[in-house]
Amino acid sequence: MNNLAKRLEDLEAKTTVASGDTYTVFGFVDPKVGFTHAISNKGGAWQETDEEPDVFLAAKLEPAVTTNKRFVILIGGRGSSKSVAAADICLADAKDTGAKTFYLREYQSSIKDSVHSLLKEEIPRLEFDGFDVQQNTIRYNNQDVCSFAGIARNPDSIKSAHGFKRFQVEEAQFISEESLRTLTPSARKKPKKGLPSKLEEVVDDNLKNVSIWFVANPASSEDPFSQRFIMPFLSHIERDGYYEDDLHLIIKMDYDDNPWFEESGLEAERKWDEEHLSPAMYDHVWKGQFNDSVDNALIMREWFDACVDAHIRKDFKALGMKLAAHDPSDQGGDAKGYAERHGSVVTFVAEMPSGDVNEGGDWAAELAKAHKVDAFTWDCDGMGVALNRQFGQAFHDKKIALAQFKGSETPDQPESFYNPTSLSAIQNQKTWREVCINQRAQHYLKLRDRIYNTYRFVVFGDHSNVEDLISFESNIECLDKLKSELCRMPIKPNSNGKFSLYTKDEMRGKFGLPSPNLADSVMMLMKNIAAVQTHTPIRMPKPIRPMGRGR
Repeated sequence: MNNLAKRLEDLEAKTTVASGDTYTVFGFVDPKVGFTHAISNKGGAWQETDEEPDVFLAAKLEPAVTTNKRFVILIGGRGSSKSVAAADICLADAKDTGAKTFYLREYQSSIKDSVHSLLKEEIPRLEFDGFDVQQNTIRYNNQDVCSFAGIARNPDSIKSAHGFKRFQVEEAQFISEESLRTLTPSARKKPKKGLPSKLEEVVDDNLKNVSIWFVANPASSEDPFSQRFIMPFLSHIERDGYYEDDLHLIIKMDYDDNPWFEESGLEAERKWDEEHLSPAMYDHVWKGQFNDSVDNALIMREWFDACVDAHIRKDFKALGMKLAAHDPSDQGGDAKGYAERHGSVVTFVAEMPSGDVNEGGDWAAELAKAHKVDAFTWDCDGMGVALNRQFGQAFHDKKIALAQFKGSETPDQPESFYNPTSLSAIQNQKTWREVCINQRAQHYLKLRDRIYNTYRFVVFGDHSNVEDLISFESNIECLDKLKSELCRMPIKPNSNGKFSLYTKDEMRGKFGLPSPNLADSVMMLMKNIAAVQTHTPIRMPKPIRPMGRGR
């Protein structure tokens, strides 16, 4: 996020600045290491400088200062400083270049509903001269630079709005689909004169990059804002804390990204909420997670949280076989998943966002070999069957047991008894065939039981055998994404009373949830791969000979 050299390669100047003009100096502060560096626009390009900063921002927000992307999205929980930072950037731009910002929200009954008061407070705090704060507008050098409106009740005024460099939507989680349709085509460059390819600008360079900013604490994953600006990029946001392409810059800010959070007076409230709110509501308020209610969820967030580094907290070792599992996908949006378990400890989880199914297979095989796993499985429902030969060749000289996972088939060892823990009495227990509809449900149930057993062991001290527990190492990079996938997976009602889960297609269509590639990879680690004969290459189907006479 702070790779300034890369940004200087990618970015053109936001504005044209005459040599010698005074330009705002932005200083960046990391919550852990403190002040890192300062930048300023010198002659039309952002450069590091030794000058004293005029404005200090969280280090994670540097791209928001230098970007010229069409859509800039700042999301996150309470106390993250995202609204204040957006206000400071806009005020600095108005001071430096006269850039105008149209501040919008879905509904605005009066100026009190806007960020007018925040801007009013920030101007003297930043010691910016030349601003004139009026009742319904803010002016700089006798020009209106900050205007305010509600989109829903003023659609015509939004459609006819011109001359603004930036449109900024506060509390964007509440914006309607109709308002989005009104806003995005309205934020455009000024008209030019002349024939196509010979056009001449009729406005100054200040409007050559018109942008739309959204500031939000995400609400539901199904609302229009989330569907347009979060869900398509969710895996990247959860893994990296940001997403960027030619059109979008999305930055997720939470309280622990804010270097001044301790001074905000909110820490005592956050700690109270952490103790008294449900984990889901706490994550929504303070960590910017969706406030989705999933009826009959497979795994509770507090269960998962108890499993993070449980092997360290409760002093049990990662012993036994090293297992690996791969969830394949082809090109088209779904990532490929990979996970490893050593005994009762999940030690590694990763995803490959792009590439075709064969490239993903190569990636997974190389990880398994590099990490010296003892056994390997992959999803063979659908396109995964095409990897049979590829994995057979990749592991032919390795002492690695291979097993295909077919989640749609009858549960493994269907006549054996289902025991939530090894301490359960077999009397009156049902068989796996009676309990689960298929292998996918069976192994998710095994995973759920291990997670719940660990929660009871860590939180309440309930005794359980190590073989019935599971721990997730805290250094797994995409741990938050894994948690999100596992804790937003609903159980599917079944008319016969069997345990069942929605398919990936059903989760996407019914709940708008992306493919749970990480969760599926971890689920497949519950398969008893040790029962497969080791060091035996996969038996490939015989080629079909053409039929002819005499057969």
